[in-house]
Amino acid sequence: MTLRFGLVGTGYWAQATHAPALTSTPGASLTAVWGRDLDRARQLGDKHGAVAHDDLDEFLAAVDAVEFSVPPDVQAPIATRAAAAGKHLLLEKPIALTDAEADALVEAVDGAGVATVVFFTSRFQPETRAWLTQVTSQSGWMGGSAAWLGSAMRTSSPFNTPWRQVKGGLWDVGPHAVGMLWAALGPVTRVTADHGLADITHLVLHHASGVTSTVTVTLSAPEQAARFDLSLWGEPGTAPLPRTAGTPVTALRTALTELVEHAESGRTDHPCDVRFGRDITRVLAAAQHQLDAASRRSSGKSERALF
Repeated sequence: MTLRFGLVGTGYWAQATHAPALTSTPGASLTAVWGRDLDRARQLGDKHGAVAHDDLDEFLAAVDAVEFSVPPDVQAPIATRAAAAGKHLLLEKPIALTDAEADALVEAVDGAGVATVVFFTSRFQPETRAWLTQVTSQSGWMGGSAAWLGSAMRTSSPFNTPWRQVKGGLWDVGPHAVGMLWAALGPVTRVTADHGLADITHLVLHHASGVTSTVTVTLSAPEQAARFDLSLWGEPGTAPLPRTAGTPVTALRTALTELVEHAESGRTDHPCDVRFGRDITRVLAAAQHQLDAASRRSSGKSERALF
């Protein structure tokens, strides 16, 4: 069985990662492309032998599953509509920008009984999976830390897009860091957030076990300072997340393969399914609420020294 996929999106990430993965994964075929700019959809579709659409109903009628490469506020309503139409979903993170949108998407997925996978890139790389297997089999972890210092806001970056300019590192790379610490240390029950310069955001995550971890994210770091580091510490010692050798296309092939297998078997659960995506959205939305409240309090006021 080959699952007919439609790709929503025509931008850089769709061209560089999603389309190549879709056209090289056994059991999946790219048959349709939807975009708000029909000419761009045609260009991408023609390159990969897929039909371009600007009518969403016609697009959904032509496919079995939908893969997304659009900003989260565009993804959420289309994905909800696609799930209600019985289409399996390969989603980008974050799945939405609000609790309400994330909840509506999960409700549509549960109602239709479709399979879902959210593409948290590193979760589909073998080095990361081996690390998670190791650390979750050990006890005595007392904390963790993550720092994703991205430089996507430089002018030359293909990721310097309008939604990232508005939402910053919290919503773009925050899902990776929060999601990995959740997977390693258990569910996050509370978050404390603060902001620094530009879009720099600091989080303290409180896990259900009582363990705490910290996250620092930004898209405004100088290119020479860009890095992603994550580590756990406790009775077993320290456990840094290993570097990965695979490409995003390779990781996405794994995600697609697992989505196809779940769609064929009728399974609707996955470690990175839409429900996990909703959980991460809730953490980010709670952090954003705190940051917004702090900004309102400090608006028009000068900082007062504490000592």
